[in-house]
Amino acid sequence: MDSFFSVKDLKTCFGRGESSVVAVDGVSFDIDHGKTFALVGESGSGKSVTALSALRLLPPNGRILQGSVLLDGVDLFEYPESQMCQVRGRRIAMIFQDPMTSLNPVMTIGRQISESLNIHASLDDSEVRRRVLDLMNQVEIPAAERRFDEFPHQMSGGQRQRVVIAIALASEPQLLIADEPTTALDVTVQAQILKLLVSIQKFNGMALWLITHDLGIVDEIADKIAVMRRGEIVEQASRDSFFASPQHPYSRKLFEVLPSMEDLHSGAEGSANPLLNVEDFKVYYPIRKGLFKRTVGYVKAVDQVSFSLQKGQTLALVGESGCGKTTLGKGLLHLIPNSGGIVRFDGHSLNDLAADEFRQVRSQMQLIFQDPFSSMNPRLLVGEIIEEGMRTLVTDMSQAERQDRVATLLEQVGLSADVRSRYPHEFSGGQRQRICIARALAVKPRLIVCDEPTSALDVSVQAQIIALLKDLQERDGLSYLFISHDLAVVAEMADYVAVMNQGCIVEMGNAEQVLRTPEQDYTSRLLEAVPKLNRGRAPLNL
Repeated sequence: MDSFFSVKDLKTCFGRGESSVVAVDGVSFDIDHGKTFALVGESGSGKSVTALSALRLLPPNGRILQGSVLLDGVDLFEYPESQMCQVRGRRIAMIFQDPMTSLNPVMTIGRQISESLNIHASLDDSEVRRRVLDLMNQVEIPAAERRFDEFPHQMSGGQRQRVVIAIALASEPQLLIADEPTTALDVTVQAQILKLLVSIQKFNGMALWLITHDLGIVDEIADKIAVMRRGEIVEQASRDSFFASPQHPYSRKLFEVLPSMEDLHSGAEGSANPLLNVEDFKVYYPIRKGLFKRTVGYVKAVDQVSFSLQKGQTLALVGESGCGKTTLGKGLLHLIPNSGGIVRFDGHSLNDLAADEFRQVRSQMQLIFQDPFSSMNPRLLVGEIIEEGMRTLVTDMSQAERQDRVATLLEQVGLSADVRSRYPHEFSGGQRQRICIARALAVKPRLIVCDEPTSALDVSVQAQIIALLKDLQERDGLSYLFISHDLAVVAEMADYVAVMNQGCIVEMGNAEQVLRTPEQDYTSRLLEAVPKLNRGRAPLNL
């Protein structure tokens, strides 16, 4: 019996002539009704390009050289574009990897979720609104009625990810392609989303093609797994077979580099004087209503937060999406206005500094943004992006010195120095994140606020980045405020852990105490939601 969805001998390249690059090379696999197929592999291996090829959504410089994609036995490559428009969104939907770039910044959330229903379903306006609110509640977007009329920039990264999931599910597709669907989500919401996807599968028999680097998620929900490397599938197996005994050396490597909750980081002793001291820090947003938009209350995004960060140490900030982690990090660096509190950096107050004065300390405090693509200027080359901070903040460096440092930084984060002459859109999500890390390191800061720095990375590159950050900390005495939802990564990186909930720090202590013997029920729930490999199966034989 033929499978519901089949990819056969797919080959895709970018560019033409001698400069062309084969991104997908002879890939074949099948997906059955109601089953979950997981495609795993390192960043840049061709996972996302395979999905974009199947939907014929390649950029202008991409070409499908050979192969077929069969949906119920019909080759989608033979459809005219008008017919493909009826397939996309209705029969096959896709959750894209980067939620910010897949959402329209000038359209409200409600209107964007409504689009698919307006195109593919015969519903009146009130029915569309009711269905949209149901979807928003399904994917756990809080205050759905209010959020309906908000814009993407008003939501956290995790909430934007939930919006694109709602858009994909709106027309109840037969096949859902989920490209890193839980990358930006904290562990509790990740568990909710996975549970939601599985329940929808059971209800309507939807097939799921999951593209991910998270083997914990794969172990939770996949029926069949394929491992991709350098454009080729090197191993295919059932879930049980794959986790019990991976066959290919690269598959075994993926397991070897997985971060573990058991391997708690043992950091160096901090200095007597903290590098960063925060007291009663607040970021409030006014709620305005009525014709004259009078302030009737406040959203307390960060509410009276206090902590200290020692020189050469890492404080991890964890909590659910929307709890205020990113807002706190940006507020401390004056990237958004704060509403009160005291911030001291190396013993000096930052509260009363004018913009020109704060510019003098800017090079010592850098941020790795959560969303790598939207934080880079798409019109600048990668080399120019990394060099930009040095030109502005390190004025005594020559052009040649800046160029040498750019090359060194790119190699440090696992990229070739040659990529300096390419644009951000030419890279995978994980590669873009590495470029952002290089940019943050360029001006030799003393404090780096790391906002989900490994969320878009596969496990092998994630291990490299963790090792790089730890090596830089040991060598240069860097301090990190490490914002993350991945508690296994936190266990490897953090000396201390602060747990945030609804804008407040509800628990704080050394990493071993918080992650092994938490005092708060909320912290315990976060730990219980962490996906665990190999549950109920034989131990891995690696």
